[in-house]
Amino acid sequence: MVTENKNAQRSNVTTPKGELTFNDKVIQKVIGYAIENVPGLLGVDGGFMANIKNKIVNSDNPVDGISVEVGKEQVAVDLNVIMAYGNNAHDIYKTLTEVIAKQLTEITSLELVELNVEVIDIQTKSEFDADQVSLQDRVTDAGNTIKEKTSDGVNTVKETASKVKNDEDVRVV
Repeated sequence: MVTENKNAQRSNVTTPKGELTFNDKVIQKVIGYAIENVPGLLGVDGGFMANIKNKIVNSDNPVDGISVEVGKEQVAVDLNVIMAYGNNAHDIYKTLTEVIAKQLTEITSLELVELNVEVIDIQTKSEFDADQVSLQDRVTDAGNTIKEKTSDGVNTVKETASKVKNDEDVRVV
């Protein structure tokens, strides 16, 4: 009888009002993470300003180049992509559609209703990797080289001074 009363009490509880919404940036991140390993896709391009920022400092911003329109139940997505030379653009598009739709449904229960992909560049993997080197990387590399060379110089001076100290033939009179 106690169980029946608890069930009766539960059925009298009203469902709270409200709704679940997602910020565009959340949907952009879901898409960004979902497409990280799509074969033939080298990257998503965030446009002129994002490219300048990425050339100056390292940025692994997963939302660069991903535009979304988020409704209550559906999502429309625009991507500007760089594809790897030697791959088929239609195959990449098909894979992007499958991966994005699956992740959106699993994570947010939203439906992908539109996916617009513009291939803005085609590059080899080595060309793409070379383009990813930022000014920050170059400065860091230069700093490390200077540090190594300075350390080598200091060690050479120490070795030379040690040899002079231990050499009995060399005397200052």
